[in-house]
Order: sequence, then structure tokens, then C-alpha cells
Amino acid sequence: MNRTKVSLRDTDPIRSLVTNMRYSYVNKDDSVENVINHPAFKKFGQYLFPLEKITLDESIKLNDINDLLPYHHNINADTTVNSINYMIDKIENGETIFYDYYTKLQKKEDQDKESTGLFFFRGKKCAPFAVICAGGAFSYIGSIHEGFPYAIELNKFGYNAFVIQYRIGNGQRATEDLAAAITYIFNNAKMLQVDIDNYSLWGSSAGAIMAAKIGSYGTERFGGDVLPKPIAVIMAYSSYSDYSENEPATFAVVGEEDKIARSMSMEHRILELKNKGIPAEFHKYPSVGHGFGLGINTSAEGWVEKAIRFWESQIYCQKK
Repeated sequence: MNRTKVSLRDTDPIRSLVTNMRYSYVNKDDSVENVINHPAFKKFGQYLFPLEKITLDESIKLNDINDLLPYHHNINADTTVNSINYMIDKIENGETIFYDYYTKLQKKEDQDKESTGLFFFRGKKCAPFAVICAGGAFSYIGSIHEGFPYAIELNKFGYNAFVIQYRIGNGQRATEDLAAAITYIFNNAKMLQVDIDNYSLWGSSAGAIMAAKIGSYGTERFGGDVLPKPIAVIMAYSSYSDYSENEPATFAVVGEEDKIARSMSMEHRILELKNKGIPAEFHKYPSVGHGFGLGINTSAEGWVEKAIRFWESQIYCQKK
């Protein structure tokens, strides 16, 4: 696939001169509450930030959201603002960016499923897709830091990207949500205009456990349809060590100073996969701790592009 970078943000200087815009951009001094209530984000603004277990302080600004993500670090305000404005651009362009993967009946039968959905960052028509699972110890979902920014990077290379909003509380039902979301994408691939043959799963911390479990055991183990496994699993800073005899290709990254996901655990799992002849790649970054997201201004910066190249190498192998 052609890896020429594309970006919706290229027209920003032009757009700033337009006077009939429906939706205004946000900046670092905007409050979280104002973003949640932004008219572009009706019905799903509450999922932009991890608000699951906090009472929102109306004064929190985008420049100061660190306290909302206690398990994450290297939170970059410019990245936060860019992610939100990128979604505003998509909505301004007439795109639907939030989909329900559970039906109304399923939500009625289990009200916890009301707090689920898929953010869709549309890439090139009929390009492969990735599903991104942000972490947060299954107590919150840090998509603003390690979900939306990854999706934007994938869009730059033309790929379709979904960021999942799942039920918190425990890993089992979160992984069931991931299986349901993948099933939804497969069943609606024509409407979504995505290629289902070469998909990848991306996860960070708790989200990496979700992605790896689907990679190991398939969607059907967690209540989804019987579907092909992903051709690649991208794991960031997770101590998940289990694996099956039929693992997908796996790319793993971790910080050398991570006190939550020990680098030794990740490296050992990757070595085991390599010993089984499974394509696998491991990167450990010095002077970096847990939850580094894009790793901007750290030794980990640029890891997402390396992961994309790894996924692309698997797509190439599938097509040979």
C-alpha cells in the first residue's frame, strides 16, 4: 500500500479564514467541561476524557488534564488539542465519527453497555483498519492520550482507525466489548468502507491485554462471531505474558523505567513468540516510564510509525 502521508489538517490555514464554520476549534485554555459540551460532540462528548470515576472540576483546562489520567505520563497538551480539533474537522466535513456496536436491545438488557461505542477515524476508502484500545487499569479509559493520537497517526498513512469505548471494571467484559466491536466492523464493513482482510489490534497497558487476548484466542472466545484473527497485535507497556500456539505477529514497546509493566515480562513473551517462529519485535526505551503515549520528547518518540511499518510488513506477507 502507498505509504504517502495524508492529513486533514493540511487545510487549517485556509479554514481559519472561513467565517461560516459550524464548529469552533478548541485551545489549551478551554475547559474539559466546555469540550464535553461542544456542539460537535453531541451524545458522545462524555467519552472524550476519562470521567468514569471522578467528579468533574469545571475549572480543569486541557492544559492540565494530567490528574484525569493517574496511570499515564508524558501527556502533551498540544497533542490533546490537535486530537479534539481533528475530530471537529471530521465532523465539519460531514463524517460520522461515533458508532454504537451494541444494539438498543443489548443496551436495554445490560445498561452498562450504554457507556460503549466506537470512535471512527476514517482513512482511505477500503484501506485496512486498526482497532485501538486505550488503557487505564480497567478503571478508566485514556483514549485522549493513547487512543485518538494513535488513530491520527494511522490516518496519516491512509489507514482506517477505530478507538473503542468499552465497559470498565474488569478485563473480561472489556475484552467482550472488543470482540463485539470487531464483529460490528466485520458485519458493517461495506457501510464503513474498510478492508477486513488485514486488520490489526492496538492496545496500551490494560488495552494491550484486551488486544492480546483476542489475538491469542479469537473473538468467539469472548462472545463475538467466529472471525479471522488480526494479522498483527501492537502492544504498549503491558505485563501480559500468556500466549497460545497460534499467535498473530506481535510488536511490543515498553519504557525501561516502567514500574507497572516490567520490561522483562514483555521481552520474555516476545522471545517465546520468536522461538515459535512467530514474527515479533520488541523495543525498550531508556529514561521512559509507564503510559507514555506517543512518547513525544522522549526516547520513545516515533514508535507508532515503527509499529505501522511492522503491520505493513505483515500485510505484504499476506499478499505474497
